[in-house]
Amino acid sequence: MRVALLQMNSGIDPDANAATIEAAIAEAAAGGATMLFTPEMSGLLDRDRKRADGHLRDEREDPALARACAAAKAHGIWVALGSLAVRGSADGRLANRSFVIDAAGEIVARYDKMHMFDVDVGAGDSWRESAAYAPGSGAVTVETPLGTLGLTICYDLRFPALHAALSNAGATVIAAPAAFTVPTGEAHWHVLQRARAIENAAFVVAAAQTGEHQDGRRTFGHSLVIDPWGKVLLDMGDAPGVAFCDIELTAVDEARSRVPVIKHRRPIESIA
Repeated sequence: MRVALLQMNSGIDPDANAATIEAAIAEAAAGGATMLFTPEMSGLLDRDRKRADGHLRDEREDPALARACAAAKAHGIWVALGSLAVRGSADGRLANRSFVIDAAGEIVARYDKMHMFDVDVGAGDSWRESAAYAPGSGAVTVETPLGTLGLTICYDLRFPALHAALSNAGATVIAAPAAFTVPTGEAHWHVLQRARAIENAAFVVAAAQTGEHQDGRRTFGHSLVIDPWGKVLLDMGDAPGVAFCDIELTAVDEARSRVPVIKHRRPIESIA
């Protein structure tokens, strides 16, 4: 099965970002991919909240989502749209929301990022995601041509309990779209992605943002595909673009038969 990943340098112009997504969908389909994966904040990446505010919409009115759905239908390909910032949370904050779009252009799954990136990563680099975004309330899986796909977003990577919930629910592929900062990416990106693949004996597909962005941030890139044994099958480095990776879905059963981590899990309720 062939997957495609879009490594983006999203900016502050939603129309330009949507055009990049559309072009990637066409390229992925032409290259024989069954599904395209895009990064976190594919539609808009702007830490200036006042400037970004004028571009933010409810998902029913979001132009990037509408154009992605139309392109998926036109080219007959599934799209895991890593995430968009959309209005509509109950408390008035935004949602950082992933969408899975089928080959008919229909949205078949949504997932709101559960873990908020409220950290100080050093060198004056401070983030308070919860000031603008409301966390999601639960794990999400969806049936796709790749099998059962589990959904995560960026900082969720650091929380293995979420990934265990996904694999317990049958996920054999985990989407991990991200906009990792450079310091955290250099320190932790590869090791955490490989750990999540190994712990869950599942493929991890991690489409990432990369480079210097118009809002001043720097992201790490290195979009990855990792197999259930922890082998890196694809590393896109730091250049934006589309890349392809062929995956053997039987590798999940093989890994789980060699080390049956899913079957061996036991609930841990308290510490003696």
